[in-house]
Amino acid sequence: MDKEFQGKTALITGASRGIGSATAIALARRGVRRVVLHYHSYREGADAVLSAVRQAGAEGEAVAANLGTLEGIRRLVAELPRVAPEVDILVNNAGSLVRRARLLEFTDELYDEVMTLNFRSAWMISQAVVPAMMRKGAGVIVNVSSIAGRTGGGVGATVYAAAKAAVTAMTKGLARELAPHGIRVNAISPGTVDNYFHQRFSTRQMLEAVVAQTPAGRLGTNEEMADAIVFLCSDAARYIHGQTLEINGGFYAP
Repeated sequence: MDKEFQGKTALITGASRGIGSATAIALARRGVRRVVLHYHSYREGADAVLSAVRQAGAEGEAVAANLGTLEGIRRLVAELPRVAPEVDILVNNAGSLVRRARLLEFTDELYDEVMTLNFRSAWMISQAVVPAMMRKGAGVIVNVSSIAGRTGGGVGATVYAAAKAAVTAMTKGLARELAPHGIRVNAISPGTVDNYFHQRFSTRQMLEAVVAQTPAGRLGTNEEMADAIVFLCSDAARYIHGQTLEINGGFYAP
């Protein structure tokens, strides 16, 4: 355990599986006192993560909310005074492609859901936790962007890519605004990670094509993304502000 994390409360959205679950467990193992997990509908996964968090020695609590809707975001924010009145570490991880759809197939409803889930939720939850961080003069926000925000994404993923590009821009803007208050804001930008997201939205052929173009010769793992997030939350990253860390095995190097 690291003393720098002791006594702190972390809120991780989208934490019932994938990068979010790995991050919750990693932070608990590093000594975070309390881990609040947001999930949408996968209660079984949230329970498993809670168990792992508690086994690591941290307190844990799960809150369900659909962050693809404004009502769902407000529901989570309304729960924060009860479950986490003071958040020291916020990881805005919740996000999804929802479904692949080309320009002429894209409905207004799908557009709203993708943008709300991937961008607006991060904005509004940051709004909710920052006042307490300002009072303490310290805090960390790590957003989860995507390589899609750099490349435009694959076919049918354009709005998702645009939302992730907005996350990257928000990271820079909030970093400038909040640094004088002792709050650091950064992001990670995963490449293709071998997890549920790509089990759902990518074919095996698509994934094999990515591997063939990746110098590291493989897909990333949830744990590798979580390790980068924990680094950005740590004192080792104390002078890093407004950066988006690309983690893609060399697939994309701007």
